[in-house]
Amino acid sequence: MSFTQAELDALAERYTAAWNSKIPERVASFHTPSSSVVINRGEPSVGHAEIAKMAAGFHAAVPDLHITCNGIRGAGFHAAYLWSFTGHHAETGNALDVQGWEEWDLNEDMKVTAALGWFDGEDYERQITG
Repeated sequence: MSFTQAELDALAERYTAAWNSKIPERVASFHTPSSSVVINRGEPSVGHAEIAKMAAGFHAAVPDLHITCNGIRGAGFHAAYLWSFTGHHAETGNALDVQGWEEWDLNEDMKVTAALGWFDGEDYERQITG
């Protein structure tokens, strides 16, 4: 089974809105209860509580975080969600403009069962420190 581009676009629109709501549980709700998120080969966040905690961490670090979807592509039960975010770092006040993507494994209900997230961590740190 494959998802249509319209279905994927709608999923991406809802997911982007969840991040921009600043309510971490809304981000977690796109995942199955046992889903995991790994960012830049870091430690996995497993389950809704940990995924919400991960999202809350981004919201705390960048209180005015604004996500933009730059596209979504699918192949069977897999999707790549391309994003960028802007905002200001909570401690330094420095402006941030970060690009990345998430690779999703989806189930038949379009819930994420596993996600790998990627962005340039070195560039992110440079932007934070100025």
